Amino acid sequence: MRLLVSTAILALALPLAAHAQEERPFPKIVVSGMGEAAVAPDMAIVNLAVLREAETARAALDDNNEAMADVIAAMKEAGIADRDLQTAGLSINPRYVYPENNDGTEQPRIVAYQVTNNLTIRIRDIEKVGEILDQSVTLGVNQGGSISFVNDDPSAATAEARRKAVEDAMGRARTLAEAAGVTLGDVIGMSERTAPPPMPMQERAMMRMAADSGGSVPVETGENSYVVHVDVTFAIGGSEAPE
Repeated sequence: MRLLVSTAILALALPLAAHAQEERPFPKIVVSGMGEAAVAPDMAIVNLAVLREAETARAALDDNNEAMADVIAAMKEAGIADRDLQTAGLSINPRYVYPENNDGTEQPRIVAYQVTNNLTIRIRDIEKVGEILDQSVTLGVNQGGSISFVNDDPSAATAEARRKAVEDAMGRARTLAEAAGVTLGDVIGMSERTAPPPMPMQERAMMRMAADSGGSVPVETGENSYVVHVDVTFAIGGSEAPE
């Protein structure tokens, strides 16, 4: 009987000991690394709009259609492919005049209709951006949306940023291990956090400037920065022997 009880206690103690060993904190070093790569953009994405106003919605739409057709034709003549031209929105809105005395006896009345047609253009020959913006204003574009300078294929820049992020994390981990007097073990975990891509630059004033100056719009493309963050977990080896 005593033998059976001892065996049962031993069988129960072994799993509990194993479970306690599993819950024991695993010695590790967790670091974050950051890598950045800058590259010149090779494509521009431009949003242009034509706004026309008339007494009737039909007249405003007809005027808008004529102006936008001229803009699209000019874009194609400038070498913009069909796949790089996309209508981004069409709106028809009444314009109201509100009574001066707001006593509720007189209702707002419609005095005109406004039609706005938005066009998104991908300009792959980035040297033509200023020329295309200037020409579009001449042909009737009178609303500026946004312009963003992007990279058609940013994979190489992102890969470079990724390598730099890992190298940064490795360097941080070595410094921590050296300061703590331990050896750096194997990588036991790694995750990546990619920063948002470059944001488009608002250029609403550009349309007015082009219309006033009569010359090509001055454009500076700068560089796009691609940033990658990595979180790396290293195992900790034994303590380093004192010198």
